[in-house]
Amino acid sequence: MSIEDRALFRESLQDVTPLRPINHVVHDTPKPPAIPLKTLADEQQVIHDMLSDEYDPTELQPGDMLSYCRPGIQYKVFRKLRSGQYRVASELDLHGLNARQAKQMLLQFLHGAHIGIGECVRIIHGKGNRSDHRGPVIKTKTDHWLRQHDRVLAFHSARVVDGGTGAVYVLLRR
Repeated sequence: MSIEDRALFRESLQDVTPLRPINHVVHDTPKPPAIPLKTLADEQQVIHDMLSDEYDPTELQPGDMLSYCRPGIQYKVFRKLRSGQYRVASELDLHGLNARQAKQMLLQFLHGAHIGIGECVRIIHGKGNRSDHRGPVIKTKTDHWLRQHDRVLAFHSARVVDGGTGAVYVLLRR
């Protein structure tokens, strides 16, 4: 097609208006965003499982150290706790208790611990040397429970003279 033919064609179609499509639907409203119900349910289940006593994030061994520090705690304070420089105000021994009894005793102890002179307590959970293939039960649960408690700022396994990996120093909020 030559240039002249194109110009003539455009000139002849100048007054023509296009027809609207007959079977064409135009959606004015956008689709709502998809809500991932299964994903939300899975995330809620994970949170529930993490806060339950059955959740075991790590396989602790009898000689493993326990260590935890909430965000905002100064490194100097944590280092002082780790090296056992805080005066131990009171102590709780969980030896010989089952998991339910140990949890109840620990919660009562943390709730009722009145820190006067020092701000540190020692909890003896045992190393779990006599535990079966599941590993140290009370030690693992103590680690989990202390991380969840609002009053606990930090904890670390004790020095060897204070029980080593069978006990923890716990720094409490006043």
